[in-house]
Amino acid sequence: MIFSSDNYSPVPQQVLDALVEANKGYQPSYGEDSQMTKVRHLIQKVFEAPQAAVYLVATGTAANSLALSTLCEPWQTIFCSPVSHIHEDECNAPEFFSGAKLTLVGNGDKINPKELKKSIQAEESRGVHGPQRGPVSITQITEKGQVYTLNEINELTQIAKEFKLPVHMDGARFANALVSLGCTAAEMTWKAGVDVVSFGGTKNGLMGVEGVIFFDPQKAWEFELRRKRAAHLFSKHRYLSAQMLAYLENDLWIELAGRANKAASRLIAGLKEIKEVEFLVEPKANLIFVKMPAYIHRKAFSMGLEYYTWSEIDGVSDDTPVVARFVVDWSRSLGDIDKFLEIMRNAAEKESYI
Repeated sequence: MIFSSDNYSPVPQQVLDALVEANKGYQPSYGEDSQMTKVRHLIQKVFEAPQAAVYLVATGTAANSLALSTLCEPWQTIFCSPVSHIHEDECNAPEFFSGAKLTLVGNGDKINPKELKKSIQAEESRGVHGPQRGPVSITQITEKGQVYTLNEINELTQIAKEFKLPVHMDGARFANALVSLGCTAAEMTWKAGVDVVSFGGTKNGLMGVEGVIFFDPQKAWEFELRRKRAAHLFSKHRYLSAQMLAYLENDLWIELAGRANKAASRLIAGLKEIKEVEFLVEPKANLIFVKMPAYIHRKAFSMGLEYYTWSEIDGVSDDTPVVARFVVDWSRSLGDIDKFLEIMRNAAEKESYI
């Protein structure tokens, strides 16, 4: 009963079958394979962007860092949330590849438009001595499980455009957000003012591949050079392409995200019935943050559940509130969720705790 991360999930059989098929015979290297041609056309169709430049890399950190390095200069700053993945979880890779710094906007996972404008205005105020304004980066879904609405994305991108700044979207859980909003990929990206998106696959079931999509191909050649220079251009590229092709064909990516979101909805509803559980925010997809007394965590772990807590549970009193994160991946059945909830209900019965 592991709910620690959607990175823990297995790979769908369709993807494994596609890799076996891709392994037959010979294919050109470095992205010239026939599978990549199909991937490019499918992504352009999905995003309603026939001129988009489409690339694949193996990790989300590579996708974010290389995309952002292509959007900015080393004397600029990247505006992002203080809990963004590019700030907290990528070992300064965006700074390393771009040479730029990060400017943290606000104190939450969702960037507030007023705070963004204030942060942008505060830069380029010291002439040659201070950082110059650079791209805005937002995460969809956010690191705390919220989803930017289309209006919210539009509002942020309009502010960025006022200052002629590009906008990057970290879409590690892009599909989950899309299913939650019930919109199209185009509506959530370039139609809302996003210039570049890191199109996540690994967290939604793929073995290891992420897309990078430039809706204006003007930066395409620079990205190719940066990808090669950073050692992220795969020679046997067809094995990246095969995964992404299986993901896109027959809308498997939507199906997988739909399963995860549906199971998460059941989990959310069940947790709301446990009075000791407090939600930090109202979850909108498959990422859930709650606060519970330490004794519940200790019992839940002893009964076989696995998930992350944001502080220690040992050596604190039973009633000490501790934040937990639950992530529901595509492979979780509704039966799995019911078992999880049964354990949580039992764990919440303090009188039975030994």
